[in-house]
Amino acid sequence: MSLPHLGPNPHLGPERPRLIGRECECATLDGLIEALTVGNGGCVVICGEAGIGKSALLGYARSAAGVRVLRAEGAEFERDFAFAALHQLCGPVLSGIAALPASRREAMGTAFGLREGDTPDPFHMGLALLDLLANAADSGPLLCVVDDAQWLDPASAQALAFAARRVGDEPIALVFAVRDPAARPELRGLPHLPLNGLAEADARSLLMSRIRAPLDPGVRERILAEARGNPLALLELPRASELAGGFARPDASAAPAVIESSFRARLAGLPARTRTLLLMAAAEPTGNPSLLIRAAAELDIGPGDAQSAEEAELVSFGNWVRFRHPLVRSTVYRSASPDQRRAAHRALARVLDGESDGDRRAWHLAQAAIGPDEETADAMYQSATRARARGGSAAAAVFLAEAARLTPQRALRAERALSAAAAKHEAGAVDEALGLLSVARRGPLGPRERAQARTLRARIAFDQNRDSAAVAQLLDAARAMAAIDLPAARASLLDALAAAVFVGRFAYSVRMSDVAETAQAMLGDDAPARPGDLLLDALTTQTTKGFSAAVPLLRRVVRTYGEWGDGRRPATGELWLACCAAMDLWEEGAWFALAESQLADARAAGALTVLPVALSYRALAHVHAGQFDDASSLVAEAYAIADEVGAPGLEYVEVTVAAWRGEETRTRELADLARTGAKARGEGRLVTAVEYAQAVLFNGLGRYGAALEALGPACRLDEMGFHAWLLTEFVEAAVRTGDREIALPALQRLLERTESTGTDWASGAALRSQALLTEGSEAEEYYREAITRLDRTQGAVHAARARLVYGEWLRREGRRLEARTMLRAAHDRLSAMGAGAFAARAARELDSTGEHPRGRKTPPPVGLTAQEFQIARLVATGATSKEVGTRLFLSPRTIDAHLRNIFRKLGITSRRQLRHMPLWRDDPRGGSHGRAHRND
Repeated sequence: MSLPHLGPNPHLGPERPRLIGRECECATLDGLIEALTVGNGGCVVICGEAGIGKSALLGYARSAAGVRVLRAEGAEFERDFAFAALHQLCGPVLSGIAALPASRREAMGTAFGLREGDTPDPFHMGLALLDLLANAADSGPLLCVVDDAQWLDPASAQALAFAARRVGDEPIALVFAVRDPAARPELRGLPHLPLNGLAEADARSLLMSRIRAPLDPGVRERILAEARGNPLALLELPRASELAGGFARPDASAAPAVIESSFRARLAGLPARTRTLLLMAAAEPTGNPSLLIRAAAELDIGPGDAQSAEEAELVSFGNWVRFRHPLVRSTVYRSASPDQRRAAHRALARVLDGESDGDRRAWHLAQAAIGPDEETADAMYQSATRARARGGSAAAAVFLAEAARLTPQRALRAERALSAAAAKHEAGAVDEALGLLSVARRGPLGPRERAQARTLRARIAFDQNRDSAAVAQLLDAARAMAAIDLPAARASLLDALAAAVFVGRFAYSVRMSDVAETAQAMLGDDAPARPGDLLLDALTTQTTKGFSAAVPLLRRVVRTYGEWGDGRRPATGELWLACCAAMDLWEEGAWFALAESQLADARAAGALTVLPVALSYRALAHVHAGQFDDASSLVAEAYAIADEVGAPGLEYVEVTVAAWRGEETRTRELADLARTGAKARGEGRLVTAVEYAQAVLFNGLGRYGAALEALGPACRLDEMGFHAWLLTEFVEAAVRTGDREIALPALQRLLERTESTGTDWASGAALRSQALLTEGSEAEEYYREAITRLDRTQGAVHAARARLVYGEWLRREGRRLEARTMLRAAHDRLSAMGAGAFAARAARELDSTGEHPRGRKTPPPVGLTAQEFQIARLVATGATSKEVGTRLFLSPRTIDAHLRNIFRKLGITSRRQLRHMPLWRDDPRGGSHGRAHRND
């Protein structure tokens, strides 16, 4: 997203005077606002140190004519209230909630405490915010201004950033101001407008415009040197100089510290009652004047005591209480003694309604408490429960930590500290979680709580270090829990098993067998009752007794998770393990159904943290079907969302697509990137995925020795979820290098697994591999039966490759005419799906038979982006803009804007014409199933 730099817009009235030294920045904001008048949105993050001019630029933007302004300010004391800033921004348009789609209406209503409901995902709230703002913008351009974004509560920051990335085709602009961009990782990737100190000439001009009394030249130069171009320092330091008779010479320091010193000096000159009033205003960040007046009355302070603070230009009292600068608020609060702060919080708590403002009242009471106070601790505990229900896991963690601090009874304090530690872990605050865990462990804790603490410590260890030591901790924690709560112990053991699978080759001291033996002892002879227990039983049976013995259990797992319904979703870790089971069973139908169900559920719930994984598994299913364009589209979507939520990269999926396409350079680059990331994160399983992709590429290129070398480590590990993929590639590579000695044991392992499942995919893969190691008429029977079986499956890539190896065999047998027929079919199918390396291999074989394959005539490039292709494909199926927007997390207006670009690029004027455009590849089997041509 680029920042517009447009000239003045006659529709917005006369050009406003620019800020001294900020003419370029003002022009940028003018361009952003002018773009709104033609229906184009955008965003910008203004960043720089305190006093550098961020708020002045926001004020300049707000002064634009013809634009409706919504505003919010992050407040240091509100960072722990989930969605506080978002509620502040949306306040003037809250009536629009009623027009939102049901799921988003419920999410926003729950987050804002307007209704009871399930905890809303912050990114689902982003979708609701986008809809709410888009509806509000129907009546005119909308400017959303967010000051002090470094103090936003995390839930608001995530939702606002999500919406900001999606307003390009709406008449909506979001402008953020933040001190340090690193303090708000949610804003990563948005256009930034960094502010530095003013140039010397501009700084001198600003200083001279504000000096109200003669100033000694030496002092003036000192002020210029001290301020280092910081505008607020240039405005404040002359005041300090005047107070000191014109000869103040503060020690050289950073400009913000100098500014705070100036504010502190001005504050000291105010009457005591005025300072107390300012302290209460600083302690209550909502800026509600009626609340402040009531609280002030508790301390016999009246509205008249505000006059001197306004005259000192520290604060303004109107419809809202607003400090001149965030540093004024923080200076006021820090300048007060602990007793003074507690008195201010106590007065505010007394005037807050315990029902409608229970959370704020509890928070003020906690700040007012001198020592342990069970009544306040219990109020904070209840606030944590309400915060969690609204989706504020970070807020819940803070409230629980305060509850623990204020709890007088040691055992209850330890329990609450443990709950707070779990909430901090959930919110991603690992260091704080460990600190609270230490408090909890000092106890006393009961046996159950000790086991829970041990489990939490193990999970934190795995998050920090995905290694065998962390897996061992998870296993030990599960064993400790077994004596207390067997179901909970099994759930922990499933965590340990999933961790061991994920760590894979990097799990040096704790192997799958260690986890499996413990699991079998815990499961006992009773039939597993819960899906998670069934999954644990199946996977441990596979580890301890072999794949064939586990097949009945694995089938039951796949069936159970496939039938999961009633709006309930199993944990993500369980789902990917169930998908692995389906692949190991060669049950492509179950695999596709599980992947599609997981994707549909994640989309419907707006669960963006889960969605990249769901998209990845669905993309791999498309690869199996030879639908590389559809796979690429989902990979692009997964990347965009993974970046949004800060998830690790998904190169291991993209490298698989690139390998099947035969893109050697791209595969090598992605493989290096994916392997480096996987090793750094301790994800041995992903290294195996990369090795498989490399083997596919090398087999396609005919570099069989390289394929054999790539697959060596993976085949020795024999990890679950790869049984249907690795051995077939290994056998082909080994046969082509002439190394039957290593091919035969691999074939035997393959046959043991395929015979126990008996699906067409399994039988076809086994027959093809058998044929490669067989001679004469028996080999031909195997080849023909393999093709017949694979043609019954959705595995188009495997059916095409079976024709390729059969054609190669026919040519070597000297049966050139039959070889041409088979190789031509293989070439056509592989070319149609875009498997470039395998298609080229088929072409070389055809050339050896005397036939020169004609290049397939492919549709001309049309320059559509990956997202435009995805939208075009969906619209061509008859989906409405609203339906497409819901699926892709975009507004209908944005979809319509993309369609206008698509129509322009394709030279068409209607949706109906999309159905006849060259967006589709031929079906690998010869028909047309509407698969998009990749051209991005």
